[in-house]
Formats: sequence, structure tokens, C-alpha cells
Amino acid sequence: MPRGRGSSVSTHEKPKDDEAVNTNPDHSRHRRTTYLLLGLLIVFLHGSWSVYRIQFANLPLPLDAEQAGKRGFSETSALEHVKYLTGLGPHPVGSDSLDLAVQYVYAVAEKIKKTAHWEVDVQLELFHTNIGANHLAGGLFNGKTLMYSDLKHVILRVVPKYLPEAEENLILVSSHIDTVSTTEGAGDCSSCVGVMLELARGVVQWAHGFKSGVLFLFNTGEEEGLDGAHSFITQHRWRNSVRFAVDLEAMGISGKSTLFQGTDHWALESYAAVAKYPSAQIASQDVFRSGAIKSATDFQIYHEVGGLPGLDFAYTDMTSVYHTKNDKMKHLKPGSLQHNGENMLAFLVHATTSPKFMKDAVQAKQESTEQNEAVFFDILGKYMVVYPQRLATMFHNSIIFQSLLIWGTSLLMGGWPGIVSFGLSCLSNILMFIFSIFLSVVVAFALPHICSFPVAYAAHPWLVVGLFGSPALLGAFVGQHVGFILLKRHLKHVYSRTKPGLAHNMLEHIVSLEAERWIFKSGFVQWLIFLILGTYLKVGSSYIALIWLVSPAFAYGLMEATLSPARSPKQLKVVTLVLALAAPVVSSSGLVIRMVDMIIGSIVRVDRNPGDLPDWLGNVVVAVAIAVIICFTFVYLLSYAHISGAKRILAVLLFIFFGLALALVSSGIVPAFTEDIARTVNVVHVVDATAVNTGNTEPLSYISLFSNTPGKLTKELVDLKDEDFSCGRSKTIDFVTFTMKYGCLSYEGSNTGWSKSEVPVLSLENDSVTDDVRRTVISVDTKSSTRWALAINKHEIDDFTVQVDLENLVLRGNKSEIDGWHTIQFAGGKNSPTKFQLILFWSSNSTHASLKQAKSEGHSFLVKLRTDVNRVTPKVSRVLEKLPGWCAPFGKSTSPYTLAFLTALPVNNI
Repeated sequence: MPRGRGSSVSTHEKPKDDEAVNTNPDHSRHRRTTYLLLGLLIVFLHGSWSVYRIQFANLPLPLDAEQAGKRGFSETSALEHVKYLTGLGPHPVGSDSLDLAVQYVYAVAEKIKKTAHWEVDVQLELFHTNIGANHLAGGLFNGKTLMYSDLKHVILRVVPKYLPEAEENLILVSSHIDTVSTTEGAGDCSSCVGVMLELARGVVQWAHGFKSGVLFLFNTGEEEGLDGAHSFITQHRWRNSVRFAVDLEAMGISGKSTLFQGTDHWALESYAAVAKYPSAQIASQDVFRSGAIKSATDFQIYHEVGGLPGLDFAYTDMTSVYHTKNDKMKHLKPGSLQHNGENMLAFLVHATTSPKFMKDAVQAKQESTEQNEAVFFDILGKYMVVYPQRLATMFHNSIIFQSLLIWGTSLLMGGWPGIVSFGLSCLSNILMFIFSIFLSVVVAFALPHICSFPVAYAAHPWLVVGLFGSPALLGAFVGQHVGFILLKRHLKHVYSRTKPGLAHNMLEHIVSLEAERWIFKSGFVQWLIFLILGTYLKVGSSYIALIWLVSPAFAYGLMEATLSPARSPKQLKVVTLVLALAAPVVSSSGLVIRMVDMIIGSIVRVDRNPGDLPDWLGNVVVAVAIAVIICFTFVYLLSYAHISGAKRILAVLLFIFFGLALALVSSGIVPAFTEDIARTVNVVHVVDATAVNTGNTEPLSYISLFSNTPGKLTKELVDLKDEDFSCGRSKTIDFVTFTMKYGCLSYEGSNTGWSKSEVPVLSLENDSVTDDVRRTVISVDTKSSTRWALAINKHEIDDFTVQVDLENLVLRGNKSEIDGWHTIQFAGGKNSPTKFQLILFWSSNSTHASLKQAKSEGHSFLVKLRTDVNRVTPKVSRVLEKLPGWCAPFGKSTSPYTLAFLTALPVNNI
């Protein structure tokens, strides 16, 4: 970095005193006032919040059908479709309500076909899939095989009538009609279906001028493991004509539909060129690809299985309502669908009329995706920046090299005193992180013992400003101030040796100013390290580090640095801080706030195996995230507070904010959960027949209660005291694909609502040895269930196949595992098969452990099966009615329905 006025510490010549120093016998009056520091803090925070509101909450005005016209997009019309679909209630795969939803979409598409321009060819199809298997092996699907049958998709193809080659060059626009069993799915993804139907209405009026076609795919089965997209991309006759894929999704409800995944810079540039309200963040792509978010979209199928380039969009507001009863129309903000629809319509018209776009799409399928990757982000939702990753790497490397060169030269000129000062300034940042994270984490650990719920701020995320933000900021300042004091001691020793004639008060003043400059410049170092790591790991969002490094460095060089080493340091100018932070705040503060909000919203379902995570873990994740963000973003601002009278006032105010927030959550004045932001609590009637094959003739029947939100179920049981529930970690239930490690069970009144004829059957058909390979055939009868999960013990079994009517659906080879199990998940329509053959090939080094040893290792069963029935039994109905309104079941592809049957085959019985 440019040498500051404090560089004089390395010279042994006695310079002339700076005029500002000579004429100031009382240096304390030049200390920054409390009002100035608080004013800067308020401006920084208010500016960040304003950027967030402009970037993510500023939605376009909805248009009605008349305003949109025949070729435009009308949110009012799209909402009519959403209203109908949500009115059907939950519509998961295999339900009557999903059949009605598919019929509705087909009927609307038929009307659209009739209104098409006379030079446009529209083909409509209700595609009925064959039985199939999805072998995705990475990420969320590690250790799994996904099977499906009897799925129905609505497919609408729009091409110009007199351009035959357009039929072989299609842009796929896809979303899913189905929901999980716990929600009507206004956001996920009836809103997407409504947008697509309205898009189709407009596209059929534009398509006579297209050079390629558009294929609208309304699929089912997405919520069960991306089955709908997989069945289309592997079975439909038009799959080979698709050159580019656009996926519409929701990880919350409402707000802007943000572009969060994109494969190629040319496609991103095309979208950026025409999107009226661009919203795009590569940071979301980085987080999604890292696996931190345990989710997936159909885009993964189109990209990995179909090899297609494409773009992936999602709503991310109110992530806490995802897959719960609160995913309702009332939470759809006006303008959300208009934002998505106008952007997509503009992009589709542009892409289909551009010969270059389709040429690039065809070429991209043959090239490595890494060669075409790009950095992309929007600025205030008005402009979108896109540039190739290769260019980003070159630019970042150039900045890194220049920064290291400047720092190296500066330290070389400063000599040993300068190197020590540099080290102490870096130490101040390390201490800043340590103190900040420590204080916020202490609060995170304490909250479960103070409040009724560990996640006491889920319904009111703004509380984290006081609960974690205040201690994190206080810790950051204390840590940095400790480094500041150590740095002053070193500089005082240096100045005492190099400038022995200085008066004591003048020496103190000069040393303080010199230390302030070093602390400010230490911010460059931490962002430089971030930039180096991000560039090395090819993290797209490392552009944030670039902005936070270059902008402050430029402001410092412009306003503060001097080429004269003989001049004594002056106080850092306030305008330097304003110039330094303007670009970083505008470019990234909105994104930072959105990321924190998404983390908080995800905490309500963070425990994938209920009871597996400690109560404090969700708080710690939020606390550490906030502390790290504060240390990175406040590093420059805090350096202005050390030479001021605001230190004590700052500490007092932070204590007040923290105390107020803690009082609100601990007293219950501000509830942890509400009717709109609910705690996940699932109620499942379990019929457990796992002991039948070990000698017991009657299955056990009980009601289970568990939550994916951290914390015990004490408050819920207040309203369920008459239902005879007992809770604890001894109530473990293996739901095959995940385990309830803490929950509540009730046996009272659980014998009604099911029959023995529904209990699935696993039976041994054949067990033989051929060519030293042991082969076991097991028949699987799931009875009336068309949604089930079966786990295979990989400690004993090397490989397996699955047959239906002698047709091999799952072939040998490529079976990954998690904790020694490989899981098959099946979901299908009402006409799906219920009888399967499982052929097991034993491992050559199978230990055939004793039953006692196998039980101790948790692998006493060879295969385990859970079948689901989407039915509410009388006992479950009663429990659901008594649950507080701030509770809501949470659905996912591995969750059981409200009635689940369990059975298994022990290893020693084979």
C-alpha cells in the first residue's frame, strides 16, 4: 500500500515538526467526538439497509391483463393460476389433488394453444412416464438411488410454423406442479407454474418471429428427488432437441426471482442485456455448490444428466416458510411474479430471435463448462455485471501481485520497525476476530438456557442485531483496541529512539495517529488474504474482496498517502472513510443482509436427523456468521474509534442493545415462532413390524412427534398433556433414510386407522452361491404404498439390482454409501407397481458378525423398509388439532407421510 505519513519511523534523521503538531499543545481537542463516530456508524448501517431494500425489496408494479396486452406479462393473470393450484391444498405425487392440478394446467395450456398467432405451431402433450431410476451420485444424492413411476407432465412446445429447423433447437423452460405433503405450495412452486402459463400466453404471440422454439415443461415428481426432470430428459422424444434449459424454483416465497446458478458467460450476458429488473448473485451459486444448503433443483438434472447449459432462478424471501403450511398466497408480495415474468419474457424473446445464442448453446454442450464460467452480480437491482471467470482470475492476480509488491516495498523501506508495526497491525485483526467470535458464541451457547426455545429469533430476525451483532461489534472493537495499544507501545519506543526531542504529549499524539493509520491499513491485509484464497479456490464471489480492498486502498492513497517520509502523521480524514466504503456498501451490503436472513430462515429446519444436532448449534452458526461479517466490514470504521471519546459510549450503547434484545426474547414479549413463521413439528403414526421377522407376530403401533428445529418439545406438550406422550433420546426411530434421535412417542389410541394388510412384506425367495459369489433374492411387497424407502446394508452387501416384472431397473455397479447404507427412494403415481425383486450380491469379505456385535454396530439388519401412506389416522388428527398454531409439519423427500410402516430383515435370518 502507499506509504503513509507515519513512514518516518524508519529514519534516524530528526525532521522538522509538522505545523499542525507545533500549533496544537492540546491535542485532545482534536479527538473525534462521540456524535461524529455515532453518526458515521448510523450512516453506515442505514446505508447498508437502504441498499438491501433497493436491491431486494423494490418490486415492479403488477400489471393486469389489459395493461399487459396480448404480448406482455400480467401478474394478475398469473395469480389466477396460483390461486387455483393453492386452493387444491397439498398436491404431492400420487394424490388426487395433483391429478386435478395437472388437469388444470393442461386445460389452461389448451386455451393458450387456441389463441396462438396463426404463424405459430403449438403442440400440447400430457406425457405419461415409464418406470425409471435416477442415479445421481453427488451431493444431496450421495448414497441413494431414486426410482419413479406413473408420473404425468404437461408439455407445451411453441415453434414458428414455417421454420422446420426451429423444432430441433429448443429452449426448455421448466418448473414443477407437485408440492410436498405439508403445504399448498404458493411459492414452491405454484408461483412458478403461474408465471410459466402466463409466459406461454405471451410467447405464442411472439413466436412467428423466432429462429428457435420454446418448450414449456410442467413436471411432477421434483419434490421426490428431481424425478420429473429426470424422466423427461431420459425418456421424452423431444429431449434431444433441447439446447438450453431455464429452471424456475423457490427456496422461500415471494420477493425477486434471483438468478443463482448459471453455466456460461454468453448466456449470462444475454440475460443481463435484456433483463428489465436484473437480480443475480454468484455468491448464492458458491454457497449452493459448496453443499452448505442441503437442497437441489431440476437444474442439476438438466446440467449433469442432459449436459445442457442454462440458468436457474429462485425466490428466496421468507425461507423459513419453505415446505411448511405457511407457504401461502397471502405471503406473495405484489410485484414478485411481475418481476420474474417480465425478465423471463424479455430473455426468451431475445434468445429465440438470436441465431448466435443457439449457436453458442450447441457449442457449449461440446465444451468444458469451466472454460465458459463467469462472475455475475447485480448492482442495486438496476444493472448486472458479467465477465468471464478467466478474466476475473487474471485481474485478481494482477491486483494481488501489485498489492504484494507495494506492501513488500513499503516494509523494505520501513525496515525492521516497519515490519514489526505491520505484524502488530495484523495481530489487531486476529484479536478482532477472536474477541468478536468469542463474545457472540458465548451468547449463542447461553440462549438455550435462557429462552424457551434455542432459536428465539426465528420469527423476528432483526433481534440478531442485538443478540449477536452487539457483542460481536463490541468484541471486534475490544480486540482491535488491544492490538492498537500494543502497536502504540512499539511505536512509542521507535519514536523515542528516532525523535528524542519530542515532548511527551506530542509523542503520544503522533504515536496515536501513526497507530491509527496502521490499523486502517491492516484492513487491506485481511481483504487481500480473502482475495488470494478466493482466487486460488476459484470462488466467484471473491469479487467482493476485490472491491473491499481496492476502494479503501484507492481512497487512502488519494486522501492520506504522501511521498514525503519527513512529515509527521495527521489524523485520518472522515472523507477518506466515506470514499473508502461507498463502493463496497453499494456492491455487497444488500447481499450480506440477504445471506444472514437466509441462514436464519434455514435454522427452523437445520436438524436433518431430528435430535442429532445440539440445541446451541444453530445459534452458533448465526453468531459466527454475524461476527465474521462484522469483522470484515467494520475493520475500517472501527479504526476511527480508537482516538475518540466515543469508546465508553459505544460500549454502553452496545450493552443496552444487547440487554434489550435479550429481555425481549427471554421474557417471551417477542415470540420465537408465530402463525406465519412456525416451528417444524411432524406427527407420524408409525406401525413398526421390524420385530416380526425376529419372532414377534404383532407389529407395534405408536404416534411419533419430532422436530427439525433444534430444541426439545416441552412447550408443545403443554397442549398435548392428555395424549400420553413421553419424550427423550431413548425414543429413537430409524425412518430408513434418516433417524429420529430425539422425539416423543404415544401408544395410547394408536390401534385404529390402519390394518395389517397394509404392512409391507420382505420375504426371502432364494439364497445361493455361484462362482464363489453369494446371491440372495428378496421379494418386496409395499402393499398399497407407492412411496417408500429401502436401505441396504453395504457392510454385508457388495452390490444389488432391482427388478420389476423381470425388467432390470437398477443395474450392478456404482453404488455409493452413507454410514454403511445405500438407500433406494421410490415415488410414483397411483398405478405404480408395488412388487419388486431385490437381488443382493454379498461382499466377499463379509464378516457375518454375530447378532450381538451387529447390534452394537447398528447394522443388525440386512435391509430396512419404510412405506408411506398419505392418510391421517384419528389419533394423528387429534394431535394435529391440539398442536399450537406456531407449529407446522415440514416436508421433504426423505420425510415419512403421516402414516408410515416399518419392516426389516435381520442379517442372521438370511
